[in-house]
Amino acid sequence: MPREYDKLVRDDIPEVIRESGETPITHVADGDEFDRQLREKLVEEADEFAEDGRIEELADVFAVIDAILDRRGEDWETIETLAAEKATERGGFEDGVVLERVE
Repeated sequence: MPREYDKLVRDDIPEVIRESGETPITHVADGDEFDRQLREKLVEEADEFAEDGRIEELADVFAVIDAILDRRGEDWETIETLAAEKATERGGFEDGVVLERVE
């Protein structure tokens, strides 16, 4: 019975599926579709990390961010600089401050 996914997967996943005796139906995303698929994959992987907190899931988040940076011609230094600027302006997350409400 066919299963529908319509989601970005790692490059070797179609081969893994073939080796299991099934037939993957794929296409290569480009342009706006590729960008959209990467954003959706980032949310998917972040949700998986949020569910169980496993470092392996965080590694998947890292891989997707790396792909997004590559598509945009940026690097991790850009992200680190932006994160440092935000930390200077609004602080970091080291203290565990939880905003319950504003009255």
